[in-house]
Amino acid sequence: MDTTLVPILYLLSAVVFIFGIKGLTKVRTARRGNLMAAGAMLLAIVATLIELGTIDYRWILLGLLIGGTIGAFVAIKVEMTAMPEMVALFNGCGGAASALVAIAYLWFQVVEPGADGTAAGVLGADSAVSSVLSILIGAVTLTGSIVAYLKLRGWIFGRRISGQPILLPGRHLINAVVALAAIGCGIGALFFVAPTSMAGLVIGATVASLILGILLVIPIGGADMPVVISLLNSYSGLAASATGFVLNNNLLIISGALVGASGLILTQIMCVAMNRTLGNVLFGGFGGEESGGAAGSNEYTNVRSYGADDAAMVLESAETVAIVPGYGLAVAQAQHIVRELADQLEKRGAQITYGIHPVAGRMPGHMNVLLAEADVPYEQLLEMDLINPQFKETDVVIVVGANDVVNPAAESAPGSPLYGMPILKVFDAQTVMVIKRSLSPGFAGIKNELFEYDNTMMLFGDGKKMLQDMLTALKEA
Repeated sequence: MDTTLVPILYLLSAVVFIFGIKGLTKVRTARRGNLMAAGAMLLAIVATLIELGTIDYRWILLGLLIGGTIGAFVAIKVEMTAMPEMVALFNGCGGAASALVAIAYLWFQVVEPGADGTAAGVLGADSAVSSVLSILIGAVTLTGSIVAYLKLRGWIFGRRISGQPILLPGRHLINAVVALAAIGCGIGALFFVAPTSMAGLVIGATVASLILGILLVIPIGGADMPVVISLLNSYSGLAASATGFVLNNNLLIISGALVGASGLILTQIMCVAMNRTLGNVLFGGFGGEESGGAAGSNEYTNVRSYGADDAAMVLESAETVAIVPGYGLAVAQAQHIVRELADQLEKRGAQITYGIHPVAGRMPGHMNVLLAEADVPYEQLLEMDLINPQFKETDVVIVVGANDVVNPAAESAPGSPLYGMPILKVFDAQTVMVIKRSLSPGFAGIKNELFEYDNTMMLFGDGKKMLQDMLTALKEA
């Protein structure tokens, strides 16, 4: 084995990883960044195989073939609306891989040889602690991601759910007991039993961590799923980094740390965007019975319903139009018809922008990805801080499937669970068109005062069909 080549390949891979993640920070360079990160991973795999030397590659190639086939099939088949679920499963797979590697390491290095002393004595305290951390974090990530996947799919344990948090009585005490059990088993396995007896404690720590992952995610509602996805992504990175310490692999330490740190930063950005703390997201049960209700009644008394022809008449004379997409747009798969409507308006001389809220959709960047699929120009996508001052100069805002992120209660109702959350101030525009199936509340479960504003036109119906009808009416005008 060439002792110089492998470190160089690892170093090169780490550098490419860093540039790849840097590319992911901007929409324009995101695709290139993703390819660079994938290339870095391939380079790391090649370096690892070279480092292993003469081994039987048949099982490795078989694993690559099976895994690659499954990945390609899923990537081709998955719908854009199901991307959050896919990301959740990716996070879970990362956590499971880290936990399994650590368990295998402990088994083959400590349990099977039946060495004298404790695991910490055999491996050294640092390696032993890293192994258990990898198991604990990886197992929590696995089951937490599975629960997040099931909640995003809308069903769990054989019954459909609405995305509302599931609040168990005494859940904080239960979580504390399970967490202490996992940590206690881990410490016991490392420092207080002989290697031949540690298998039971390692299994106990793994099972307790798996249970803890479930208990930590089921109280979190659908409105907080972007934060949960980011946090689980961070967990998977931390588990991988801990596994890197176990295997003494610098590249795994670096790449895991990058994923863990970027996930934590993104989680913080999501929390700031919702004016919430991470503790409130994880333990507040937002949207459940204990989160507190909205101020005032949920009944609507002053809603005006319009049709596509009415909307087209208003759009005919509009010079500036802003489109605010939400999860409803993703569900309706209306991104392409939105682009067609925008093109038609531009032909008539209108200036088009898109207002993107950081937590719109079900995962970070969900709306950006969705609109990119329809080839919407990057420069038309404006973040909340940029577009909010422009709404006062905007003739028409079209809200498609968004609810909580445009709710004025976030600014005007101190008793509302949304109060303090930065929102897109679409109500400042001259006319607001809200395309929505009904007056049903969003994930926060509260009334949207915007629907009763004098400058709001409610367009009830399927998002895609309503936009198509508006486009047809506009072309005929």
